[in-house]
Amino acid sequence: MKLVRLLDITFGNPNEFVLIAGPCVIENEKSALRHAEKISAIARDLQIPYVYKSSFDKANRSSGDSFRGPGLKKGLAILKKVKKEFDVLIVSDIHDISQVKPAAEVIDILQIPAFLCRQTDLLIACAKTKKIVNVKKGQFLAPWDMKNIVRKIESAGNHNILLTERGVSFGYNYLVSDFRAIPVMRDLGYPVVFDATHSVQLPGGLGHASGGNAEFIPTLARCAIVSGADAVFMEVHENPKAAKSDGPNNLPLSDLKSLLTVLKHIRRVAPVS
Repeated sequence: MKLVRLLDITFGNPNEFVLIAGPCVIENEKSALRHAEKISAIARDLQIPYVYKSSFDKANRSSGDSFRGPGLKKGLAILKKVKKEFDVLIVSDIHDISQVKPAAEVIDILQIPAFLCRQTDLLIACAKTKKIVNVKKGQFLAPWDMKNIVRKIESAGNHNILLTERGVSFGYNYLVSDFRAIPVMRDLGYPVVFDATHSVQLPGGLGHASGGNAEFIPTLARCAIVSGADAVFMEVHENPKAAKSDGPNNLPLSDLKSLLTVLKHIRRVAPVS
């Protein structure tokens, strides 16, 4: 499997995992900086490689009235400040080709949302930046179907690819995680990320918004590490009940260090083969 490297972070290192974490959406500058400071401090203390995640625009909310974030220009300015002040790498969602060029000037990893994972033009545009492209597997796809997405990105000459497992649709408003997907996608030749928070989401489960079962985040994260995940993605918020996006499936910031401690121990005794 290809190792994907970004400065001092390596995706695919058999002895460690990378943490991708932050609030689902940028709520405001102060919140973004506060979360980045606290999460990066925890990651440094535990010596876990860390990438900060937050979206400048959530274009796929359940309701048209839902909070989407500050938008491209203001959001990128906030992410640039986070990057500079806390010396962290940044990942954020890209929803449209017009966002690719300006986003690539700030963001280190361009993330394709699950609902857009087969959008050829968007994949190619992101691939041409030569940035790392993290593609979330759609809830409607089998893990082996990701080979076609990999080929699209490779066709643009980019081999800096991450694939993210985030559950598969299981009837209405439910997702289920099949941990066989992790080794299946790793066999496509690239590191695999496990999204431990969206995997407990209940899409549209509240009618006007998505629900979630956040109490299962630790269980799924532990299973993912044992299954060989190269990185763990978690949306983390200091007060999930007050979060402006995906609160029901956010991990409380107060629970992050204890969970990461367990995950690091698991990886130490069960390195990826």
